[in-house]
Amino acid sequence: MNTLSTTLAAAGPLVAGWSVHMVWMRRRLHTARRDPLTGLRTRDGFTRRATVLLKKPRAVVVLADVDRFKQINDRHGHAAGDALLKATADRLSHYVGRHGVAGRLGGDEFAVVVIDNHGTAADLLAVLHGVLARPADGLDPAVHTTVSLGWVRAADHPGEDLSGLLRRADEAMYAAKQGRAGVRRAGLGRLFATWSGRRAGRRGAGADSGVAA
Repeated sequence: MNTLSTTLAAAGPLVAGWSVHMVWMRRRLHTARRDPLTGLRTRDGFTRRATVLLKKPRAVVVLADVDRFKQINDRHGHAAGDALLKATADRLSHYVGRHGVAGRLGGDEFAVVVIDNHGTAADLLAVLHGVLARPADGLDPAVHTTVSLGWVRAADHPGEDLSGLLRRADEAMYAAKQGRAGVRRAGLGRLFATWSGRRAGRRGAGADSGVAA
């Protein structure tokens, strides 16, 4: 019994140390999957959560891209651009709530997966488009822009993975940006966004408020 007690006593610090190490590792992993500027999930963290959500039949994938972002950075400075990205991220996070996921894919591009239980995604995204266009709190009102949105229902493309659905939403988003539609849903057929069109979108083609189905 004395030998067992001695062994357990010796192992105690090792077990405690391992537990602390595991907690530290989990925190590091959580931090690595969060974008330091916006607090949203990074591409890796978003992909993991989105893949789970896409198993639900009413999942909707949304791509969001800030219009004229380069001009804002050039004219008002990177601090203003960062504040605008943070405001956009906060509004997207509020939109998805606890049952969806929002992530920053890079630069001024964001992705969302939500569960559209009531079939109202088009209406809600129209409202979201207006919310995203509001000036950010604490910034000069001149520092504002619109955000082009493209979306797709996963059920319209059974068997297609997250990468494919993001590509469709991306094409719809650039079509919205080019057509100044604000929001566009990916059709049942493939949408083709030309390379020149994508470049025009990156140069900051504007988007007016509205929805195109």
